[in-house]
Amino acid sequence: MSGRGAKEGWDEEILASLAASPGRRLVGTGMLVVLGALLSWTVIAFPPAALGWLVFLIAAAAFAFFSAQRMWEATSRTVLLTRAVLREDSGRIIALVEEIEAVDRGLFAFKPSNGFLLRLTRPAPRVWALGLWWRFGRRVGVGGVTPGGQGRAMADLLSALILERSQSDQ
Repeated sequence: MSGRGAKEGWDEEILASLAASPGRRLVGTGMLVVLGALLSWTVIAFPPAALGWLVFLIAAAAFAFFSAQRMWEATSRTVLLTRAVLREDSGRIIALVEEIEAVDRGLFAFKPSNGFLLRLTRPAPRVWALGLWWRFGRRVGVGGVTPGGQGRAMADLLSALILERSQSDQ
């Protein structure tokens, strides 16, 4: 995202953390596994006559199982907020606080469940940690299978950091 190293922001105090709720993690992943199993069962029990539909159902089942595995991995991580960076506990940087332009928790915001939307000052590479966060261009969505209270607290802290930064710039 910038020339800064991935370790920057590690020595700072962690202001907030956002981790997947175990129950939601299990339900979310379980629903994808059930979807894959139902699609697989449909292919075996009622194979469609058209080859196109057969390929579609098999591909959809494989995608559901793949997504379940990716969600299980992604939701094992924790999102951490310091004064400098929003990152995963693995070290992957989600966004630098100085590049966050706005935080949106509004009802009609295109955001994950129990989460919030960040608008960055410049585009960043696309990433999707299924069930935890995603980034497309200048938009970052944080949340998903996470507790709402943790998401609200992190969004409020980010808003306060942005306000503090804007007041110090004046």
